[in-house]
Parts: sequence; structure tokens; C-alpha cells
Amino acid sequence: MKARRLLALVLIVAMITSLSMLAGCGSDDSSDAPAVQETETEYADSIMVYSGAGMRKPMDEIGLLFQEEYGTEVVYNYAGSNALLSQMELTQEGDVYMPGETYYLEVADEKGFIDYQQMVCYHIPVITVPKDNPAGIQTLEDLTNPDVKLVWGDPEAAAIGKVADKIAEQNGIKDAVWENIVATVPTMNELIVYISESQADATINWGDVVYGVENILVIDIPKEQNAIKVIPVGSLTFSEEKETAEAFVDFCASEEALEIFESYGFPAYPDPAYEVE
Repeated sequence: MKARRLLALVLIVAMITSLSMLAGCGSDDSSDAPAVQETETEYADSIMVYSGAGMRKPMDEIGLLFQEEYGTEVVYNYAGSNALLSQMELTQEGDVYMPGETYYLEVADEKGFIDYQQMVCYHIPVITVPKDNPAGIQTLEDLTNPDVKLVWGDPEAAAIGKVADKIAEQNGIKDAVWENIVATVPTMNELIVYISESQADATINWGDVVYGVENILVIDIPKEQNAIKVIPVGSLTFSEEKETAEAFVDFCASEEALEIFESYGFPAYPDPAYEVE
């Protein structure tokens, strides 16, 4: 009887030991489990970016840096923000849109062209006059003085034209300003030429593109009279390189890119110092 009990006890211990070993084998050795393979994103060889002409200098530099880090060449189409919007609507091609202010990105979004976006930096309008300031311009109100010759950004083609009109309107001088306008142009670069060559007495242009330009004097507009804008960037719904386009949008809002924008006079977004409407 005792022998039978002893044998039963031995069998029970053996079974418990076997089960423990099997459990250990199932949980301890993970080296035999299939390895999870990490997939790397393959970025496009190139993308096409519609960019407002006023951002050419920082965007050229940002494009080269993006190519260095992602292996993607950035091909730019520079023009007035509205002209770029018309091109996009006509061709339904391209990957990224970066206009001079949020208004144009909002229009593109309403048309169904934008699927991802970021806010990047500020565009600050200023008054510019020839270096010797022949008309003695000091304030916005001086733009309405008799015999003052103004050149203006075309409000239908360039972001700066639309913004300049808004500044004049909100300060109650739009009608008087338009009486003094002798020419309208589609880009801010043409405004620079007119003023630097003294072909007009004054205009409103983006501060970041005129500070330091030879033969041009810059007159700041008080914040309460100004219309400071935010520069956005968005990927396009008809892009065939979605991941690369979104990566470029994020890159434009990265610390690396913002340092480049600030070096060219574009304050980084967001900043409480700049009240945007």
C-alpha cells in the first residue's frame, strides 16, 4: 500500500515538472519568433512646389536642405499667389502650395486642392520709398498726398496687392490711394524695381524682401494700422507623391526651416508679438 502511494506521488511530481518545462519553453525563448521587419519610407525623386515669389530666397535654401536629408529634389514654380492658384486649377498637377498668406490656401482648400497643411511664419507689410524719399512719405496717410505717384501690387494677382488694399481700406484711405496709383504689377519683385529705380514715390511691399535692398528706404507701419499675415503651406490632393509632399510640408515648419526663414526676415509662427487678424 505504501509502495503504491509512493509511486503515485512520484508520477504527480514528474507531471508537474514536465508541464513547467513546457510552459517555460513557450514563453522564454523569443528568438525563434518571426522578426518584425521595419519598412522605410521611400521618398520621391522630385516634387513640384508652387511658391509665392516673395519666399524665393528662403525656399531655395530649404529645398536644398530637404534634398540633402530626404534625397528628393524640390522643383519650384515661383509666381504671384493667385496666378499659382489658377495654374493648379488648370493643370491639376504638382505636390505642394505655399502662398504669401492664408487667404489663398483657404481658397485652394475650398476648391478641394489641399489635404494637409501647416502654418509657418509671418509676412509683415511695410511702406517702401526711394532712398532719397522725394515725396517725403512718413506715414500711410502721406500716400494720399497730392502729386504722389504710387505703384501697387495687383490685388487680383499678388498677395501683397490684396494685403495693401486691405491696409488702405481699414485705414479709410483706399479711394484716395487709388487716385495716386500710376501702375499695378503682379509680383513684389516688380514693386522693388519701380521703387529702387525711382519710377514711383512709394508702395507697400513685404518687409522681408526689401530690408537691405540698395536704393530703397523702409518705413514701418504701426501694428494697429497694419495687416500682418501668416504664411501657410499645404500638400495638394492631386499629388502623386503624398508621403513626400506631406514630409516637405512638415519640413517647412521644422526648427531647421524656421531658422532659415528667420534669417531672411520672416518671424517664425506662432509668436504673440505679432497679432494676426
